Amino acid sequence: MNSLRNKVQLIGNLGNNPEVKVLNNNRKMVRLSLATTDSYRDADGKKITDTQWHNIVAWGNVANIIEKYLKKGDEIAVEGRLIHRSYEDKSGTTKYISEVVINDVVMLKSNSHTKE
Repeated sequence: MNSLRNKVQLIGNLGNNPEVKVLNNNRKMVRLSLATTDSYRDADGKKITDTQWHNIVAWGNVANIIEKYLKKGDEIAVEGRLIHRSYEDKSGTTKYISEVVINDVVMLKSNSHTKE
């Protein structure tokens, strides 16, 4: 049951190409923007489409796979945990961000199998 305390699973499409960073300790990090879309009918029967954007972060081997195989528009499934953090921008304003730190990714649909 402990593994269910903070678990996120999402299926969606990449909104941009992976943003790869190599940190001082040679540890690789990848940032993604993932769009998930739900559709439903309102009380009048009108179809409503709701798209949510999620900030995704991957480290290590998962980051290597993402860098090598994924690009904007690809459909993926991810699993990870939700984190909230804050930081101060250059003007001293506190900014808040929520991210999903993933530990697994499955490639579902892609226009090609290699990056251009």
